[in-house]
Amino acid sequence: MHQVDALFEGGRVIDLILLLMALEAIVFAALYYMRGKGIAPARLLPNLLAGAFLMLALRAALTGAGTMVIGGWLALGLVGHLVDLVMRWPRKKRLFF
Repeated sequence: MHQVDALFEGGRVIDLILLLMALEAIVFAALYYMRGKGIAPARLLPNLLAGAFLMLALRAALTGAGTMVIGGWLALGLVGHLVDLVMRWPRKKRLFF
């Protein structure tokens, strides 16, 4: 078996992606707090969590987890996505009234 195949079959590639996502969050938070530039961590977190939950669903599928586990991670991804949308949605602008 090739090493790249082993990374995917064991779900390790997802672990590496999640690690990179955590590093990304740390770097963005550090830039925000040290320089006052960028996206506030509280506004970035739902987006990162939605992506992380989707990665965990993929990891579960790659490792042969059951449909309930995969569906649970996907449902959490949906929650993260919806929270992200609510935080981005303009509050004062009205379309019709």
